Amino acid sequence: MKVSPRQRGPWLVLASFVLCPCLPAADDAVVKVEKVATEWVKTRAETVRLETEWGGQQMMLKSMVEAIDQRTKIIQEKKAHLDAQTAQDREELDTLARKNDIARAGLETAEERLKQTAKDLLALRPFLPPRLSTALDLAYQSIADPSLAVGDRMQHTMTILNRCLQFNRTITAADEVLAIPGEAAPKSLEVIYWGLSHGYALDRAAGKVWLGTPGSQGWQWEAQPGAAAPVAKLLAIASDKADPEFVVVPAKLGHPNR
Repeated sequence: MKVSPRQRGPWLVLASFVLCPCLPAADDAVVKVEKVATEWVKTRAETVRLETEWGGQQMMLKSMVEAIDQRTKIIQEKKAHLDAQTAQDREELDTLARKNDIARAGLETAEERLKQTAKDLLALRPFLPPRLSTALDLAYQSIADPSLAVGDRMQHTMTILNRCLQFNRTITAADEVLAIPGEAAPKSLEVIYWGLSHGYALDRAAGKVWLGTPGSQGWQWEAQPGAAAPVAKLLAIASDKADPEFVVVPAKLGHPNR
């Protein structure tokens, strides 16, 4: 059908009215598609980058894990080797520890016995001859100290025991200042001891003699009338001023009841 120029004018106007609303909508769709495509490209590029980076890191982590595993294996082997080497040392240490425990228990027992021995020696002191007791004064003061070390206590205890043993095996004659019961003041007397058992004290000027023995309360001196001459002869023999001979002097037999 042919259209005349007059008829063509309205059709063009109508077409322009029809096409104009469609053009903006098409442009928006294209922009949106472009945006989506751009975002997809960016996302895909980032994904590829992350995958590539993760692949490299994964290889590095794998290498690190293998190195750590290898090092752990080496350390375990070294530990096993050291355990084998030190097994005998540990056994010896355990043996030494047990021996130390036994020695410590023995030392504690010995220390208790030593303390008991010191108490016995302190209780024995009043029954010793005065000369010996005075000579052992420092040792006795030491063992009476509760804070004294074990070694020092043993040393002083042995000193007392050895001096007592030595004194008991000898006859000791010397001048000595004694406080005699019944006398006004201590005086210097000639004294001779027969070990730890007894002794004699002579006041030559006064012609008096006392017999010393361990009594029920300790060492005691008892007057012995008429014994001055024989005791003087004993002293002369002991000091090599007279020839040896038998001399009859007072004595006591038996043990005091304490």
